[in-house]
Parts: sequence; structure tokens; C-alpha cells
Amino acid sequence: MEKAYKNCQSCGMPLKKDPKGGGTNVDGTINTMYCSHCFENGKFLQPDITAAQMQEFVVGKLKEMKFPGFLAKFFAKGIPKLERWRKEA
Repeated sequence: MEKAYKNCQSCGMPLKKDPKGGGTNVDGTINTMYCSHCFENGKFLQPDITAAQMQEFVVGKLKEMKFPGFLAKFFAKGIPKLERWRKEA
């Protein structure tokens, strides 16, 4: 059985905030590890992005959503420790 995560293991977004309820596997079932912004049909939407680039992307998105810069950086700080990026280091 797949482990259920509270946050996307690619971008860190709380999965309960995902409008689609999570990414999708190849068979169309909901993926409990990644959000719909990162993972669809069993594949990453940005397969070549690095953890550092993901951090920049997330900070930018949070600022667009009117989060203060320091808070956006704080939320993005843990991205390199998420499952997707662990093997990259």
C-alpha cells in the first residue's frame, strides 16, 4: 500500500489544498505522494527541474499569492529534503 503524505514530495504543497486531490498515476488513480501541479499520468510535469529551481519556482508562486517574501522562502526551505530530491544529492 502506498504511503499517504501530507505534503507533495516534490514542491511541498499541502495535498489537502490540491484542487484535484493529488497527482494521478498512469492508471488514473490518485497519487498520494505528489500534487496535481507536479505529477500527472504517472509522470512529473517538469522532469528536468532541480530542487533549487523548484525552490525558486515555489517562492515565486507564493509571492504571487501575496505571501511575504520571508515566509515564502521559509516554506520553500525544506524542498531539498522531500522524497523526490533525496536521490539527487
